[in-house]
Amino acid sequence: MKLVTNLVFRGECRQAFEFYAKVLGGKLNGMFTFAEAPGDMPIDPSFKDKIMHAWLDVGDQSLMGCDAPPGYQEDMGGFSATYHSQDAAETKRVFNALSEGGKITMPFNATFWSPGFGMFTDRFGTPWMVNTIPTDRQ
Repeated sequence: MKLVTNLVFRGECRQAFEFYAKVLGGKLNGMFTFAEAPGDMPIDPSFKDKIMHAWLDVGDQSLMGCDAPPGYQEDMGGFSATYHSQDAAETKRVFNALSEGGKITMPFNATFWSPGFGMFTDRFGTPWMVNTIPTDRQ
């Protein structure tokens, strides 16, 4: 079994997932537009080039994403996409890259549970936490 988070965007899904793939070293295994949907599906013509379904694999983990048509999107809240690594330098690199152009809510620093942790909302509106797994918990 695998639980996969689906991130919902307001038209920036393609840019966000291409960016996430680059920063996280992942592979986009699907990126389908609303125009590619079956012909009997009603689609607003202004939305045909937006993403209906995206799939990104990063190691043995995955993220899904889509652009929500107007009226279907709600502000993201109550969750964070989370990145974990055993390498503090790599965790900091990911923090710096993903948070660029976004809003940092907790700068990357050591905490009582981690040698490196930080929180931010990226430039696409996705809330993130990045965490370095302490070596004594590996």
